[in-house]
Amino acid sequence: MRAIDVRHQGREKVICCWEVDGVLIDPGPGVSEQTLLEALDGERPRALLLTHIHFDHAGVSGALVRRWPDLSVYVHERGAPHLVDPSRLMASAGRLYGGDEGLRELWGEMVPIPEENLRVLSGGETGVEGAFRVEYTPGHASHHVCYFHEPSRWAFVGDVGGARIPPHAFTVAPTPPPDIDVEAWKRSVAVVRGWDPVALGLTHFGEAPPEQLDRVLEALDAQVELEGSTDGEAGFVAAMDERLRAELGEDADTMIQATPLDQLHMGLARWRTKFA
Repeated sequence: MRAIDVRHQGREKVICCWEVDGVLIDPGPGVSEQTLLEALDGERPRALLLTHIHFDHAGVSGALVRRWPDLSVYVHERGAPHLVDPSRLMASAGRLYGGDEGLRELWGEMVPIPEENLRVLSGGETGVEGAFRVEYTPGHASHHVCYFHEPSRWAFVGDVGGARIPPHAFTVAPTPPPDIDVEAWKRSVAVVRGWDPVALGLTHFGEAPPEQLDRVLEALDAQVELEGSTDGEAGFVAAMDERLRAELGEDADTMIQATPLDQLHMGLARWRTKFA
């Protein structure tokens, strides 16, 4: 088992691809393909396990399938159609990143994946690639799943476990649009806790102790409170920026790259309008 830092935009500790017995969990964005390939050193992965299809977690998947045409890609049923045809996903994300040019500069190419390469999940599967249990864990995304590696008792939790920049324990709950659901997120944390994992594998970033589940719930509540008490996006961003710099010092910019502050606000504001 190892954590591969794909060094997004050349920065360390932003995006982590996990390799477990040749299986890659959340291989990262297309723009980091070369870094990932160098870390693999010519070895073909056995399969890709995606917690969800956001660019920072899954964007390189199609390029890896293009390189290894028989590569299996595991993804939740709600995300699978967008891997076969990523055009709607790219159009939606382009509105956040300044259009197609900005999207490609930040995240790289998202290559379509042939339907026959997909292994579609609904949650509740066991024995995936001989070792993983899967549960449906919405909240951050409506198509999010988490993977429990039963031999090691590690849980690979995508964004459900939040974002932290080691060695700091301070945690941010990534809440980008469009489908944040705070109550579903809390239920998903309870699902992961029910596995009684010995450690969590975070995409942002690295290994975390089980207490990380408490931290992400605290972060989620704190961000909900902040979004409801500040004056719009500008007030929220300023308050979060101040908080991050007080807690993380020079690592604040790394956290902001992993969890853009304006997107934290947009996702929570949309959630409040829809649910609260």
